[in-house]
Amino acid sequence: MLFNSYIFIFAFLPATFLVYFLLARYRGGEAAIGFLVIASLFFYGWWNPIYLVLILCSIGVNYFVGETISKICKQKNILRAKVLLIVGIVFNLGLLAYFKYANFFVENANAVLETNIHLNQIILPLAISFFTFQQIAYLVDAYKGITEEFRFIHYALFVTFFPQLIAGPIVHHKEMLPQFMRLENMKPQLENIVIGISIFSLGLFKKVVLADGIAQYSTPIFDAAASGETLTFFAAWGGALAYTFQLYFDFSGYSDMAIGIARVFGIRLPLNFASPYKSLSIVEFWRRWHITLSRFLRDYVYIALGGNRKGNVRRYTNLLTTMLLGGLWHGAGWTFVLWGGLHGLYLVINHIWSHIKIRLNLQWLDGFRGWHFFSWLLTFVSVVNAWVFFRAESLSAALEIIKGMYGFNGIAIPNAIYTRLGSMQGILNEVGINSYIGGGAQFVFTYLWIAVLLLVVVIMPNTQQIMKGYLQINAKQGNALFDEGIASRLMTFRFNVAWALLMAGVMVIALFGLSRVSEFLYFQF
Repeated sequence: MLFNSYIFIFAFLPATFLVYFLLARYRGGEAAIGFLVIASLFFYGWWNPIYLVLILCSIGVNYFVGETISKICKQKNILRAKVLLIVGIVFNLGLLAYFKYANFFVENANAVLETNIHLNQIILPLAISFFTFQQIAYLVDAYKGITEEFRFIHYALFVTFFPQLIAGPIVHHKEMLPQFMRLENMKPQLENIVIGISIFSLGLFKKVVLADGIAQYSTPIFDAAASGETLTFFAAWGGALAYTFQLYFDFSGYSDMAIGIARVFGIRLPLNFASPYKSLSIVEFWRRWHITLSRFLRDYVYIALGGNRKGNVRRYTNLLTTMLLGGLWHGAGWTFVLWGGLHGLYLVINHIWSHIKIRLNLQWLDGFRGWHFFSWLLTFVSVVNAWVFFRAESLSAALEIIKGMYGFNGIAIPNAIYTRLGSMQGILNEVGINSYIGGGAQFVFTYLWIAVLLLVVVIMPNTQQIMKGYLQINAKQGNALFDEGIASRLMTFRFNVAWALLMAGVMVIALFGLSRVSEFLYFQF
């Protein structure tokens, strides 16, 4: 079931809300929690009921392992607890490897070993990457004594809570269960409902109007590259930038909707998206993009590998390894591995530059807005280049787009525009810019969308900043180039008629766009 669908908005969500709070009032919290687990499983099983068996099996095994680890740790039998932790992690990664990577490994083994091993196509279960990482974090926290769980139904809710089940955020047991246990959260509160619906409306607008709106200009370019067509400069950059903004508003929209739905139930999910395209460095980008995944990779992979405790060479190796695994987590393909490797390389370069800047006393650069702008532009272009590999159907398709972006296939503009340039035609010819027949409207609308969405991304406040008085999170994420603009100061949500009308208008516009429902991009991960 999709957040951006009529059946979810007008049937599932209101019915679940009413029954949950009615049960909490008349049958107590345990009955309400039990119902919410059933509703979440129904939500998950809407796509393919057979995979309910998989998620229930995963929940059952992890609950048993986690409880056993907690009990053994209390008995001070650390070695036995560590062995059981390893068994639990292997179980989770084994499920993930089979369903997500088995075909990938077999195909590559056949190519390297010249064998002909055949494996039927395995359909990827929805959300397996997210609930696998979430439960691995629970097992590690149980081993560390950070958390424990004594009721299966509570643990099941931690894993299946439908707002964050499909595409995150990846949450910790300790930050979720205490919220469900609070008596005040068992009662509907007007402020939570209003804030939650407002955030949901903003997210729905981002997805339906902005992400789906620009998708029509990115998809044809990547399809053309996949079919082997040659792409010129403006076509390649248009497709890459269009996808850059499509993914941004798609994931930002989902994150907002997840936070908004949870808030209606009185639950505060952690921040997962905070204007990453405003970042002045790759380090800052990963503090803003998919924040809970970055947290997981840092806490359970990078630090486990040794972090920065064993010298710079080991630190950079750990960074590259972590990002390569992060890329592979997103998808079973060499394009995802390369995407992760690029970001690992970016992070290494970023850290080396920070070290050089300190050694050469170049910190004074940080006082100039021109340097801030250069840092932002370099970061943004680097991210766009990496997204090409993330989106492309194959490595050859990605390289075809990259070739176009850097002029290897020439530069050309539509003839309808070219003929209107008058005396400029001669100058364009001299610098090697040609024309082609057709595609004028596509060219204009592609770059109009890109220009408008770029302004939205860097000038407009994000949802946290708009709702900063009610989300209790830090809306400023680390730089003054964009985060302290006048729009961020003026556009602050208030409980008044003007904001009520604005949010209603946003919701209505988004609802009218639901005639062309599309899945969220992160559902495939």
